[in-house]
Amino acid sequence: MPLRRLPQEFDGFTIAQLSDFHYEGRISEAPIRKATDVVNALRPDLIVLTGDFVTIPIFLYHHKGASAAARNAEPCVQMLQELRAAMGKFAILGNHDAASDSARVTGALRAGGIPVLLNRSVPIERGGARIWLAGIDDALDGQPDLGTAIANIPSRETTILLAHEPDFADDVAGANVDLQLSGHSHGGQIWLPGIGAPWLPPMGKRYPRGIYEFGNLMLYTNLGIGTIRAPIRLNCPPEVTLITLRAARA
Repeated sequence: MPLRRLPQEFDGFTIAQLSDFHYEGRISEAPIRKATDVVNALRPDLIVLTGDFVTIPIFLYHHKGASAAARNAEPCVQMLQELRAAMGKFAILGNHDAASDSARVTGALRAGGIPVLLNRSVPIERGGARIWLAGIDDALDGQPDLGTAIANIPSRETTILLAHEPDFADDVAGANVDLQLSGHSHGGQIWLPGIGAPWLPPMGKRYPRGIYEFGNLMLYTNLGIGTIRAPIRLNCPPEVTLITLRAARA
């Protein structure tokens, strides 16, 4: 992934991205455990987790009972604690996290040693240079504030934004952001040749999978690990993304 402002000290820097775990019990454990093993074998410099650690049943999504879904955050995080990277791991919330009990999900992540970037940014330093990792609250069910998230970042320094919904890129284009990493769409879970996904979620319809470019902004949408509604994936396998940053050549 070539970034025009990337310092030479970060050329070759690797980021492993995992997203959309949707932990619901034992059926969720196998793909999360396998993804963890894959990431650790890759030995990335940094790990980012782009939301939806839990699942709200569809019939409870906008119901007061939705908060019960957050109880699955603890066992999910317990598995994700096994992830290893030289410069640590960071998370943001997804729409299911934000619409259940966001405080409980956030607390579980932090208790597990995984910082949550809710409308804030942190510097990542290497060889005397630095880049910035920013994150927003969920765009559908949280209170996202991009301005606050990147307010302290010098205008000439490289910024990577974690935003659960990929279509949020339309709001990011033109801001001081070089790369946005998202999930949310699951690629539709079913992808038909020549047709695409029969169904995609709100804010996951325009940029549902892979790489997109908007002038100086690049976007990558991860297909996720888990499933919702039905445990089915067709032409949308669970995904571990390994991104290698490259300093763009003039």
